[in-house]
Amino acid sequence: MSSTATEVVRLLTVKGRTLAVAESLTGGLVAAEITSVPGASKVFRGSVTAYATELKHRLLGVDATLLAQRGAVDPQVAAQMAAGVRKALGADWGIATTGVAGPDPQDGQAVGTVYVAVDGPSAESAASASGGKVRHLRLNGDRAEIRMESVRSVLALLLAELAGEQTGNERAQDTERNGGF
Repeated sequence: MSSTATEVVRLLTVKGRTLAVAESLTGGLVAAEITSVPGASKVFRGSVTAYATELKHRLLGVDATLLAQRGAVDPQVAAQMAAGVRKALGADWGIATTGVAGPDPQDGQAVGTVYVAVDGPSAESAASASGGKVRHLRLNGDRAEIRMESVRSVLALLLAELAGEQTGNERAQDTERNGGF
């Protein structure tokens, strides 16, 4: 269990939010990391490991034309996976991983090419987190190292989004604590 996963579960719990995970190259490692945290059952809705490309379309709603034209290792695919799992499992937040862990290239993409994505609640104001974010990673190492770094990276991206998601009341309390008005 990582400190990032622990903090993600803590923030989701405090905010009363839920999480769903869509995984490809990580094959369930993200869900395993989240569920290793005591209390994760309060916030974790579930996961879909859509390793086969057609499952990304069938289970997560990723556009079939996009998959046919670009393959599964693509930033839009990652974004649609995160949004799709969020919708399919009824969660406030969805995260996704797709990429090439090796040993061979896939869909014209080099080993170590990874996309991680987060999809969350729409912005209620300009100061709150919104919609989706995708991060492109170019990772080195063997298959296991690429997969573990992908897990770390998607959780870090989610943590950054959660940390940025504050209600107006939370912002006001922070301001008061720090001597502001």
